[in-house]
Amino acid sequence: MKKTAVTILVILLSLPVLLPAQAIEADEAYIKAMTATSPAERAQLLKNYVVKYAGKGTKYENFAYANLSISNYPGKTAKETIEFGEKALALGGLDDSTKAQLLIQLSAIYGERGQNPDKAKTLANQVIELARANKAKESDPQAVNQWNILIGAGSFALGQAAEKSKDLRGAVDAYIASYAILKNPQIMASIKKVGKALYDAKAWPDAEKAFKAAYQATKDYDSTSFYAKSLYRNGQKEAALGFFKEAYGKQKSGEMAYNIGIILAGDAKTNPSLSGEAIRYLLEASFQSPTNGQQAMSMAESLYFNSSKEYNDKVRQMEAVNQKIEALTKTYNSKFEGKDEEDLDEAGKKEMKTLLANIETEKKNLENIQKSQELVIAQFNNLVEDTKQRLGAR
Repeated sequence: MKKTAVTILVILLSLPVLLPAQAIEADEAYIKAMTATSPAERAQLLKNYVVKYAGKGTKYENFAYANLSISNYPGKTAKETIEFGEKALALGGLDDSTKAQLLIQLSAIYGERGQNPDKAKTLANQVIELARANKAKESDPQAVNQWNILIGAGSFALGQAAEKSKDLRGAVDAYIASYAILKNPQIMASIKKVGKALYDAKAWPDAEKAFKAAYQATKDYDSTSFYAKSLYRNGQKEAALGFFKEAYGKQKSGEMAYNIGIILAGDAKTNPSLSGEAIRYLLEASFQSPTNGQQAMSMAESLYFNSSKEYNDKVRQMEAVNQKIEALTKTYNSKFEGKDEEDLDEAGKKEMKTLLANIETEKKNLENIQKSQELVIAQFNNLVEDTKQRLGAR
């Protein structure tokens, strides 16, 4: 028992202990560092402080490391940020506000490096939990707002970490939560970026969530068009139609016009009154879309003529006349093929002339129908020309 006590005493005596005067000196060194006017001077004095007093039980060692990690100063490296920050956390004893800022800083650095995204997520979640816990205790609006800002910053750090680890769904949720608090354009840019990546990956429900948030915040062309496309991909065609039209109103685009035309053409099958509008958008797409222009023109033409009663009546009339001509010609050939008029009796000659006259009459009827049909074709061509002039296309 005596031997054990002696051993403990030796260990205790070997630990560095500051005398009262040295403790005061250490405190004064810390205060001098923190009141330095320039970031560079402050950082150098804090570094001097930790070199001289590290591990000696001073009152401010943890805060010295924390401030070196949080503060920006010339020449600071990511390695220093991590090393100082980890030492501050290991020592403990930080107030919650300083700890939250430190956790955000470390999470951001780990997230940017992409080397330890799981740790970055863990640190970001710790920030959010710490800030929420403190917010719940506060009644002062200003203090509540400060903790809210830290929740928003923690959520953004969580989004960055999730994005680095390819957890795009998690990134969207975190960025949306962050933007709801901070309203920072940089966060909105991140939402759009991840939303586009989700759309390209065909994760359309998640892309819809991202671009819905972006649309509600900005209502710009990119957000509106991608929100519309995401809705369309998710089978919500009628909802998409309104946003496609809104996007087209903001910026003329062959892609938007084509998408509107496609939806309206489908609706026109059960509601023919929509045919004219569908044709208008398809024609505009035909002059604006390098990818779908030819197909848009073909669809517009098909829809126009299929929906034109006058044109279809003429088609049916032409079919009937062609059938008559075919029947008369068949009769004529069966009776008079290979025969000359002089070989026929009077009745035969009369029948031959009658058949030939009837065939000629029907041919003239066919020509007249074709001319009236050409008027309908000309009307469509006029629509094409009007579209071209309206868009200033060549």
